[in-house]
Amino acid sequence: MMKVLVTGASGNVGSYVTRELVKLKEPVVAAGTNIQKLSDLFGNQVETVYFDFQDKTTFDKALEGVDRVFLMRPPHLGKPEDLYPIIDAVKAHNIKLVTFLSLMGVENNPIPPHHKIEKYIEKLEIPYAHVRPGFFMQNLSGIHSTEIREENKIFIPAGRSKTSFIDAADIGLATAVLLHDPEKYKNTAHTITGPEALDYFEVAEILSKVTRRKITYTKPGYLKYRNYYIKKRGLDKAYVNVTVALYFMTRMGTAKEITNGFYELTYRKPRTFEEFSKDNLKYFT
Repeated sequence: MMKVLVTGASGNVGSYVTRELVKLKEPVVAAGTNIQKLSDLFGNQVETVYFDFQDKTTFDKALEGVDRVFLMRPPHLGKPEDLYPIIDAVKAHNIKLVTFLSLMGVENNPIPPHHKIEKYIEKLEIPYAHVRPGFFMQNLSGIHSTEIREENKIFIPAGRSKTSFIDAADIGLATAVLLHDPEKYKNTAHTITGPEALDYFEVAEILSKVTRRKITYTKPGYLKYRNYYIKKRGLDKAYVNVTVALYFMTRMGTAKEITNGFYELTYRKPRTFEEFSKDNLKYFT
């Protein structure tokens, strides 16, 4: 039985993709640079393999006995070309389906790196099923939770724009469905969102209700946000620049669409942000 390779298996989405594939009785190869972390996460439910996007010598072993691949772009690799070598390797292994974790609206937007990565996969004629999710709810419980916890504020330069947030757990489930049935979903793309579009004032209200503290949305400008994240938080400049570009697009209205894509794949309703914040309260307090 051929296996599914999951890149970024210890990450936000990859860990859920891995768990959902295991539930579907798929043999999974969990790939990453920290084997111990992968073993701690999944025990003996999966095979683990050392894999580094920037080291071509790790590709062949990772792809051994594999016929489907979940591909994500690590945040520190800002240039689309950084992913071309692994995509070339996937092409050489006659893979039945590659599911790339892309971005909502990217088909009409050449700015984010995901656009060129999708196009490159298609150009090589690798059977694909792109997943194009809205913003992750985990952005709030992860990278942006520091200010929520420590200062009771949401510090994101999104203006008054609305976002149809989706839980990474739901992205994981939808992705596993695609990888489980490669023939059915060959050469398709799926935009998946949560059930509602919220602005960050509404997000602050929900978090205030759930945490029982007054959380406010401070609506910073791009420069203030960028300086703070690079200088105060010490985050990588290339990473911060990508997030600034995403929030710029969000203000153009690219993140507010609500689709039925998740239900069409899973026959379930996606989780609301309120449900998510209750379940993830520990990150906000």
